[in-house]
Amino acid sequence: QVQLVESGGGLVQAGGSLRLSCAASRSIFSLNLMGWYRQAPGKQREVVALNSNGGTTNYADSVKGRFTISSDNAKNTVYLQMNSLKPEDTAVYYCNAVWIVRDYWGQGTQVTVSS
Repeated sequence: QVQLVESGGGLVQAGGSLRLSCAASRSIFSLNLMGWYRQAPGKQREVVALNSNGGTTNYADSVKGRFTISSDNAKNTVYLQMNSLKPEDTAVYYCNAVWIVRDYWGQGTQVTVSS
């Protein structure tokens, strides 16, 4: 089992920044993949950024150059630094981990970007 707890969401003006955190209940070295997804009202959940335990990162085209995924192995925590935020980034952001071919999800954290 893997428990994931997100934090760091909130309300920010367009052009601002936020950093999301996702604390995992087990060593992130043991996880095959960690990442961030988001779901806006009326839309499907979409991938934002992925980080494999081999060090490969991938980003959605819509966030490239603005968002950065990183990790602190000592704290078993993955971060999503979000800069130059846009109103279209408004969504609930979910942390995801893959461990032994099973997906685990956090409870989600709301990010609202005002224009």
